Amino acid sequence: MTVRAHLVAASTAASAFVASMMFASALLGLAATASASPLPPVDVRVEGGEDAWHAKRSFSVIWANPDPIGGPPIAAVHYRLRNPAGTVAIAATRIDWPAVSIDWLMVPGPPGAYTVEIWLEDAAGEVGPPADAKLRFDDRRPGGVVPFVAGSWVGRTAFPLSIRLTHPSGEPPVSGIRGYAVSVAATPNRSPCETPDRCTEAETDLRGGTEEDSYSVADLPEGTNYVQAVAVSGSGMASETAGRTVVRVDETSPLTTLRGAPSGWTNRPVRLTATAVDDGSGMLPGGGFLPYTAIAIDGSFPTTAAGDSVSATVIGEGVHRISYYARDLAGNVDDGGDSNGTSNPPPPTALVRIDRKPPTASFVNALDPIDPELIRARIVDSMSGPAPARGWIGIRRSGSGDPYMPLPAAPAPEGELRARWDSDAYVAGEYELRAIGYDVAGNATVSTRRANGTTMVLSNPLKATTVLQAGLGAKVAADDSTVRAPSRIVPFGHRTLLRGRLAGGTGGALPGMPVRIVERFAAETGLPARVSTVTTGSGGAFAIRLAAGPSREVAAIFDGTATLSRSASPNVRLGVRSRVKFGASSKVATIGGPPLVFRGRVGATSAVMPPVGKSVQLQFRLPGLPWSEFRTIQTDRHGRFRYAYRFRDDDSRGVRFQFRAYAPAQDKWPYEPGGSRPLTVRGR
Repeated sequence: MTVRAHLVAASTAASAFVASMMFASALLGLAATASASPLPPVDVRVEGGEDAWHAKRSFSVIWANPDPIGGPPIAAVHYRLRNPAGTVAIAATRIDWPAVSIDWLMVPGPPGAYTVEIWLEDAAGEVGPPADAKLRFDDRRPGGVVPFVAGSWVGRTAFPLSIRLTHPSGEPPVSGIRGYAVSVAATPNRSPCETPDRCTEAETDLRGGTEEDSYSVADLPEGTNYVQAVAVSGSGMASETAGRTVVRVDETSPLTTLRGAPSGWTNRPVRLTATAVDDGSGMLPGGGFLPYTAIAIDGSFPTTAAGDSVSATVIGEGVHRISYYARDLAGNVDDGGDSNGTSNPPPPTALVRIDRKPPTASFVNALDPIDPELIRARIVDSMSGPAPARGWIGIRRSGSGDPYMPLPAAPAPEGELRARWDSDAYVAGEYELRAIGYDVAGNATVSTRRANGTTMVLSNPLKATTVLQAGLGAKVAADDSTVRAPSRIVPFGHRTLLRGRLAGGTGGALPGMPVRIVERFAAETGLPARVSTVTTGSGGAFAIRLAAGPSREVAAIFDGTATLSRSASPNVRLGVRSRVKFGASSKVATIGGPPLVFRGRVGATSAVMPPVGKSVQLQFRLPGLPWSEFRTIQTDRHGRFRYAYRFRDDDSRGVRFQFRAYAPAQDKWPYEPGGSRPLTVRGR
């Protein structure tokens, strides 16, 4: 045998020895582990937590099998369920593989804390000690709860609003009370939790157990809100029936109005009434704050009355600030105060002004020398102020006892009463005056005295007197007080000169003064009065040529000035003769022949012609003899007339007759009588 062969053989023998030694060692180890039990399951856990309560009967249990150390592997798993009393609820059950979970372990009995026991079996049939875990089961629903709030209405000062919950009724579930779930919505029947019979941890609003029974709401919309609440057990089960309540929200103060406050000053006590209207909770008592209405005067303690109305009287003089407000059933009030840390809106206000003392009045001590007819009285009032527009000044003859006649008011500055006395319209004598003044509040005062205490008496005339003279066609001398020609008759269509003079009462001339010339026509003419104005010359004289027209009355009038009295001249009569035109068809009349036709017209416009026409007398005469009327006829409405006259008497042959037409005086005829020029006719 070669060396190599010996080495191979030796190596083979060594290998066999080693192998035999290893086998022997394995047999020794097997014999040693065959006598040891498996270790218990590791990290036994209940899905959802061992300390958590479960509302479902099925549980999932998870664990880990330990690695065998030199022993046989795990071949099976055993478990058993004990009820809360410790007795077996589910007998030992074998799982024929090395399971690491039980997915559907059903709790068979009533709620409580069950115990699951799990142990392992190895391939050698050896079983190890058990490991356990608690299965906390509770499917009982807690008793119902009732939410409630104080009062039937909630106002703005109630926020944040506390909703109190009653504790669950009946025996509590074994899992205890986790807390409460609450929903607040504008619609009814909104469940606090998505699942009707249970609530999640997130859906449980109050989680402090039974005692945390107050739910806070920061704000709610006005109107009706619905609150529902359930108790939630430790396993998440909800009360079978949700407790319900209604929260009515009104955050608006009542609308309060004030009646009786005058817009300005008054002179009597003021009765005020505040009335409140509330469209939300209202102003009637009923399960909340007591509604009331209030009036406060000058910030003093208010006068209040339950309900929607209250009255108060303001008596004292001065300017008073009135506050008025109301509180509704929900507690909303606009009194400007503080309620539960919330600032209330300020109340509406009004002013009441009372002045019960009359003003004082007095005439000024002296008249204005350049305007003596201006009568002035001062009105003084320190509170409401004078109201001269309401006052007046009256006048009467001194000692007459007659009623005072009001004088026309004149524009006046603040605090003064003014009037104008047309002294020219009053006869000479003494006159006493009275002023009646008012303040803005309506208080009146009467005074007949000046500011210096003397009686207000004036002697008339107040102004310098004047004399006005006028005449037709006359000359007025500066030193002559007589005016000739108080009347005059002029031909139809003739313009007439009117002269006059204005002088002072002592005879001094008054130059540069306006004088009105007024011509008044008879009413039947339909003509308005004609007014002209002339200015006096250096000697006080004036002259004006009057236009043609019907007969009239003429007067000169001086209207006076602030210091000169008014005067007027006596009326003068300006008569205007009627104008008559007359003609014949021939200047020769044949005895027994055709008639002689007379035609003519009375001059005037149709506007002044009498409705029945103007009467016209046809007259004749022999030379040197008086006129004789032989026929009266009427004109038409235009003043025209016509008449045919036949000569029959032989004694008229060769005689020269004179004829004329004559317009006599007549009612509603604004001209003086007048005749035509004579017309000569010879008989043959």
